[in-house]
Amino acid sequence: MSRSYDNSSPVKPLLTTPNLVFACFSWAVLALLYFLLFYAKIPDPAQGGIEVRAPWYVIGTNIFEAVAYLGASLLCWRNWRSTQMVSSGKVWLLIGLGMFAYFIGGLVFGYIEIGLKQEPDVSIADIFFVLTYLCLGAGMALALLSRRIHLEAWQWLIVVAVGGLGSFLAWFISQKEQASTEQIAFFLNLFYIVSDVVLLIIATIMLLAFWGGKVSLSWRMIAAAAFSLYIADMWFKFAQGSDYQSGDLLEVFWVFSGVLFGMGAVLEYDASLSLKRRDRGRKRT
Repeated sequence: MSRSYDNSSPVKPLLTTPNLVFACFSWAVLALLYFLLFYAKIPDPAQGGIEVRAPWYVIGTNIFEAVAYLGASLLCWRNWRSTQMVSSGKVWLLIGLGMFAYFIGGLVFGYIEIGLKQEPDVSIADIFFVLTYLCLGAGMALALLSRRIHLEAWQWLIVVAVGGLGSFLAWFISQKEQASTEQIAFFLNLFYIVSDVVLLIIATIMLLAFWGGKVSLSWRMIAAAAFSLYIADMWFKFAQGSDYQSGDLLEVFWVFSGVLFGMGAVLEYDASLSLKRRDRGRKRT
């Protein structure tokens, strides 16, 4: 990994690739430990002994998610502003916008759920979540379209199998949800299901297409981030069919998703700088 950064600013030496990767990894581990240790429900005397999760725990899960997505958006925008990136700046702009939209949506949803103690089918937070999927889908699709994709027949079979299985799982889980009387809630739910499956398919193609390339590791992280988002979303839809309470264990995958998007941005930045220096070295010789 490259450690060469401009030392003219006292802040930049802290933003080396090893430090940023370590910070991302540490945040994911801390989040996992937090979920594992405190996600269990406890009886609440004020509610007649009904088992609930502690309010401070739910606030903590929101903080873990918010920091992960805000950090990822800033790291993606750093790539967008750089003139040395291998991938198009538009890719990182869109992914960064998606991360920031999810950050804002999470804050709004957390305020409605924790501050106002409401659980509406549709809220203003959905505006930002819809923007998240639109920006992420566009950014990841642009990353694929900007390169020549050559997959073998067996690789396309994997893509079809993953897409089919993901679609079936999303459809099956959606059947558990109660019929909504609000049309907008129905279409929002349909949009989220379709978007999750589309991102899953794009991530699978990305994982197969970029395997073994010069900047493959960063895009493997991005693909893993999309898979993590799918897992968390599917669990959320499944859990809503019963007595749902925020903060279940599998919701840690939302944190993992933000962390992995950020880590992918860091690795892409480092790989791009390394390739540029290598090209300059060849020109001198």
